[in-house]
Amino acid sequence: MEGAKILVVEDEELMRAILEELLSSEGYKVFTADSAESAIEKFSSEDIDLTIADIRMAGMDGLELLDKIKSIDEEALVIIITAYSSVDSAISALRKGAYDYITKPFVNEDLLQTVKNALRQRELFRENRYLRRELNKKYGFSEIIGMSESLQKVFRLIEKVSTTDASVLIEGESGTGKELVARAIHHNSHRSDKPFIAINCAAIPETLLESELFGHTKGAFTDAKFERKGLFRSADGGTVFLDEISEMPHSLQVKLLRTLQEQEVTPIGSNIPVKFNVRIISATNRNLEEEVKMGRFREDLFYRLSVIEIKLPPLRERREDIPLLAKHFIKKIARRLNMPEKNISREVMAMLTAYDWPGNVRELENAIERAFILSSGDEIKPENLPPRIPASSQGAFEINDPLGYRPTLEEMERRYIMEVLKSTGYDKTETARILGIDLSTLYRKLKRYEAREG
Repeated sequence: MEGAKILVVEDEELMRAILEELLSSEGYKVFTADSAESAIEKFSSEDIDLTIADIRMAGMDGLELLDKIKSIDEEALVIIITAYSSVDSAISALRKGAYDYITKPFVNEDLLQTVKNALRQRELFRENRYLRRELNKKYGFSEIIGMSESLQKVFRLIEKVSTTDASVLIEGESGTGKELVARAIHHNSHRSDKPFIAINCAAIPETLLESELFGHTKGAFTDAKFERKGLFRSADGGTVFLDEISEMPHSLQVKLLRTLQEQEVTPIGSNIPVKFNVRIISATNRNLEEEVKMGRFREDLFYRLSVIEIKLPPLRERREDIPLLAKHFIKKIARRLNMPEKNISREVMAMLTAYDWPGNVRELENAIERAFILSSGDEIKPENLPPRIPASSQGAFEINDPLGYRPTLEEMERRYIMEVLKSTGYDKTETARILGIDLSTLYRKLKRYEAREG
C-alpha cells in the first residue's frame, strides 16, 4: 500500500526521526507525534492506516493510547514498540487488540515486513467492508425495483420467510428476477454468513448434474480423479438454490427427495451417507402443480419444495413499475460506463409502458442499455429503442369500438384515465395534473377500477 498513512508515536526525538525516515523511504506518508495526547488528535483528523507507538512514554503510555484509538476505530491497526525487558506489557497490548509488537533494538527489514503485513490486513478490512456494502446493495431489496401492490406482496413474503428455514418455491416467467428473490431471502436470513450456492438444473446434463448435487468419491467413474463434495455439502449451513427445478430428470428427483428428507447425502461411489444442513430454495418458469398433474414432476417432491410459494408477476402485469425500473437501469448503466445519466423522453416512456415485455425485467434492462449506448445526446429517443418495441399508440382514444358499441360515461372516464396514465409512463402525479383532479381522487378511482376488474 504505497502512500499509506502511518502515524509514528514516540517521545524520543532520535527514534522518532529514524522511524520517519525509514518509513518515508518506502513510499509511506508518515505523521509523527511526540506524545499520546497529540497522537489522538492526529488520528482523529487524518485517515490513518496504521499506528506505530512506543509502549513507554511520558504521560499517557502506549497501552492507554491503544485503548483510545480502538474506541475511535475498532478496526484500527496498532503496532507496539517495546524494550525486550517489557515483553509482558507487549503481550498485554496484543490482548487489548494490538496488531503486533516489535522489540528494541529492531532490524529494519523485520519492522518493514511487519508494517507490510499490517497494511495488507488493513486492505482486507476495506475490501470486506466494500463487499458487505455491495452484498447489501445487491442482495437486499434494493435490486428488486417496484412500488406495485403485486411486488409489495412479494416483499412482505420475503420478510416473513427469511426468518424461517422453510423450503421456498419461486414461480415466475423467465427474466422476472427469481434468483434475486432467492438471494434476498438468504441475505436476510440467519444463514447470511454461510454460502449461497445456485445451480441451473436445465443447463447441466443428467450425468454431470448428479455429481454436481451429491458429489462423488475419487475413482467413482472415469475422469473422477479427485473427490467432489457436491453442492449440499459445500453449502453446509447456508442455502442451495435449485433454478429451473422442473427440468430435473425424474431419476434425480427420487434421489433429491430422499436427500432432503434425511438431510444427508451419499456421494456417487460411496455407501456412507454424510449429514448436511442447508435451506432449499427452488425456482421454475413453469406451473409446477400442472407438471405434477401431467406426471412430469413427483408430487411428493413438489410438496417438499413448496412449503412456501412465491409467485413473481410478469412485467406486463405491473406496468406502473416500468418507469422506476427504466430510471434505475439508466443510473446503473451510467455508473458502469462512467458516463452522465440520460433522460428518457415522454414518448419513449409511453412506448416502454405499452410494450408487453415477454422477456420481462431482463429484456427491459437490455433494451435500456442498447438505447443508452445508441443515443447520441442526453436524451433517449424512440429510434434508440429495439425495432420490436412499437411506437406508442397514445392519442388513439376512441368513443366507438369496432362493433359500434357505445360505452357509458363512467366507462369513457375509466378508459380516458387509463390512456392518460399510460401516456405519462404511469406517473400518477403527472396524470392527476393533466386530468385536473387531486392525486387522492385518482387513487380512489384506480382502486375502484381494480376492484371491479378483480
